[in-house]
Amino acid sequence: MNVVKQTFNWEALFMLSHFTPNLQRNLKKVYDSFSFCMIMAAAGAYLHIFIRLIQPCLLLVLSSLGLTIWLVKTPHHHKTEKKRLVILFVFAFLVGNGLGLALDLCITTNPNIIPTSLLGTAMIFSCFTLSSVYAKRHSYLFLRGILISAMNLIHVTSLGNLLFRSHLLFQVNLYVGLAVISGFILSDTQLIIKKYENGAKDYIWLCVYLFLHFATFFWRFLMILAMNEKNKMK
Repeated sequence: MNVVKQTFNWEALFMLSHFTPNLQRNLKKVYDSFSFCMIMAAAGAYLHIFIRLIQPCLLLVLSSLGLTIWLVKTPHHHKTEKKRLVILFVFAFLVGNGLGLALDLCITTNPNIIPTSLLGTAMIFSCFTLSSVYAKRHSYLFLRGILISAMNLIHVTSLGNLLFRSHLLFQVNLYVGLAVISGFILSDTQLIIKKYENGAKDYIWLCVYLFLHFATFFWRFLMILAMNEKNKMK
């Protein structure tokens, strides 16, 4: 009996042949910028852990916010493209450095949590992104209203928890936030595609969506693993 061997075509999976060549090029720009943002964020985290160059503080938060506003206020044009990319990459560096406190907590608890969280975040992010890309066109966009409302509720309860300091509420916010960010990865991937189809060309700002989702998911996943590890140690 003949056995037919079938191998999965990984190359075809990432070719995105169902998109137009122009859309493929634009998406490549988004994910190329996203990849470099990850490198800059890793550099920022590394400098915090090993050199302590910049300590997470209010000034760091305000600097990140200022860079975001600067990026929004700078119009997308081929003459400003390099300038906006520099702003984006410095922003990514500061975000990576800002994760330093969470990384310090994990190092004192169990250093293996960090690569586990990073690998898990990368796998989940990739799976949700591919699911969104190959799903029925714009089928996840209806989630945005629900997700935005849920995220606003999380922000309000987080601010309120500064007064109540409830560990249970903090845990609930982490888990619910993780689910909400997963939904944003699905919907915003399709939103990026829709924006390009409608004529939007600002791939740099669209990259910010993906990068912040990845960083937020990683932080929440990191904190959940760290708390679970602490509970085991108790």
